[in-house]
Amino acid sequence: MRDFYLACALFRVPGHMPNSTASPHPTLSVMQLQVQDHIAHLQLSQPQSLNTMHPGFWRDLDAALTHIQAHGDVRVLVISSTGKHFSAGMALDTFANPAFAPQDKSPEGRAALSEFLWDMQQAFTRIEQLRIPVIAAIQGGCIGGALDMVCCACIRYATHEAFFCVQEINIGMVADLGSLQRLPKLLPMALVKELAYTGRRWPAHAALQHGFVNEVFDAQDAMLAAAMQCAQEIAAKPPIAIWGSKQALDFARDHSVQDSLRQMGWLQAGIWSNRHVMESVQATQQKRTGDFPALMPQRAFGQM
Repeated sequence: MRDFYLACALFRVPGHMPNSTASPHPTLSVMQLQVQDHIAHLQLSQPQSLNTMHPGFWRDLDAALTHIQAHGDVRVLVISSTGKHFSAGMALDTFANPAFAPQDKSPEGRAALSEFLWDMQQAFTRIEQLRIPVIAAIQGGCIGGALDMVCCACIRYATHEAFFCVQEINIGMVADLGSLQRLPKLLPMALVKELAYTGRRWPAHAALQHGFVNEVFDAQDAMLAAAMQCAQEIAAKPPIAIWGSKQALDFARDHSVQDSLRQMGWLQAGIWSNRHVMESVQATQQKRTGDFPALMPQRAFGQM
């Protein structure tokens, strides 16, 4: 019991944070991660292969999200890409790999497929469940698995030639990484069914009309600049207030108004700060950037 209380004391004393020092960025093979001024920018960087999703993509995504989630100094994530297309989705040569091909000859093999898909689905769910807002900047094709991924973002910007496609139906399968589950929360069901059943290309201007993207830009540079500007505005706010806003919005998406209002009361009671409110007001009056504490570094119990 004495050791338990000693451990609790270590949690409360700022000087006793064994893993609180910043670690270097992870080494990535198909993406680039930069963190500056509280903004993390994760960029797909394999334009020669249309930024397709192969095992290296999943490894990089996991490493990048783990790094971002573990550092309280990061206040917003921007996901962008390079080249003509945002991403062409799953790499087709992956399906030809015997190690990847689902074993559909037995119930045991099919059960293993279910668990395999769950693991892939959770990689995108981690984007959705990050404690910071996520902005996606999309150019060209956003196809198949890439659509699954950007559905997890909070805010989506696109270039005028961008398009979205539930490509899986065009190769004889059901989309299985989240678009069929998340799109109905974002779009009218009849439209989702049309996209899911036909595999048509859905252009950016139509996505804008239905609110799937926040804004459409003539050029990729202008789009990315707007995404970074939005990120800067978010990063200037109290991180705990942004965290609370995201918690409330995500809860309201999946619950009734009355349940969400009750949750809002508990949430506000837990994170209310007179200091943050006063600092926000004074910073606005004095035309300066507010000074707010970062979120606590997030650590797994086994890493302590």
